[in-house]
Amino acid sequence: MHRRRYGSRATMTPPALKAFFQALPRALDRDAAEDLDAVYQFDLSGPQGGQYVVKIQDGACVVEEGRHPDPHVTLAMAGEDCMKVLNGQLSGPSVLMSGRLRITGDIGLAMQLKALFPTLT
Repeated sequence: MHRRRYGSRATMTPPALKAFFQALPRALDRDAAEDLDAVYQFDLSGPQGGQYVVKIQDGACVVEEGRHPDPHVTLAMAGEDCMKVLNGQLSGPSVLMSGRLRITGDIGLAMQLKALFPTLT
């Protein structure tokens, strides 16, 4: 029987992506989110993909796996690109302009993400 060995990889693994999303509530700038009531849907493709719902309401953040029936904004991209945008390694506008990010719904809410989670960079 052969054992498969996994060395360190430069890309994020799905469990790490899940942990990243689970850490978002602690990274929320409560002052920036104080008057916001928004549901973000992340549809992430590729080996690091998954679906996550990020709800911001009353200065708090809740993250769930899966799909929301009626999100305010949906961001569809590769899981790896999502991580790089949220942690500041890639520019959101440049990923959007290159066609690697599709935004449906309230684009203004998508633009607010960086201000809501300023400590991720």
